[in-house]
Amino acid sequence: MKVILLQELKGKGGEGDVVEVAPGFANNFLYPQKIAIPATKGNLKQLEQRKHNIELREETRIGGAEKFKEAIEGNVVKVVAKVGEEGQLFGSVTSVMIADAVKESLGLDIDKKRIELKAPIKTAGEHEVTISLYRDIKTTLRLFVGGADDAIPSEEAAAAVEAAEDAEAREELKAIEDAIVEEAAANIEAADAAGDAQAASEAAETAAEFVEAEDKQ
Repeated sequence: MKVILLQELKGKGGEGDVVEVAPGFANNFLYPQKIAIPATKGNLKQLEQRKHNIELREETRIGGAEKFKEAIEGNVVKVVAKVGEEGQLFGSVTSVMIADAVKESLGLDIDKKRIELKAPIKTAGEHEVTISLYRDIKTTLRLFVGGADDAIPSEEAAAAVEAAEDAEAREELKAIEDAIVEEAAANIEAADAAGDAQAASEAAETAAEFVEAEDKQ
């Protein structure tokens, strides 16, 4: 069934939009919460009469969301948590904690319902969360989770940590590559010793394909 939204409905639209929803959702939630009204001929006619004022309010809301986005981007907000061994938290970071941190650090009020946590944050360090500001306007908030005495690392320090992690990952990958090449060489040697020319040829081709693929990366 079609309804007229009186305010934003996440994922559907904003004030004045005519959207399709399930009847049960409309009757049990949207109407009682005054989020929407039925899209009757009378209501649609009134909507046309109010269209100009609605557009003005929408411009204000969208403009406010864009300014909020600008104020968020480029900043790192610290969330204080209890940190245990190896950076594991006692519990997890909640939307309320994030909203409070944004208020304290940036002086911005944010509805905790607009903070999208895809998975619980249970480790110290830097994290990113998405904030749905209004309609399709979103921003990414950078968090630093740590103890009360932990300072937010500088960009240079963060880059150094990332570089170290990348180097470690490359070393692990190189070890795996070396093991695969070594195994291929052993297979070739075993096939030669057994006089199995076809198996030796296939092992050599496999090793050559692997090396070629790695060279292209």
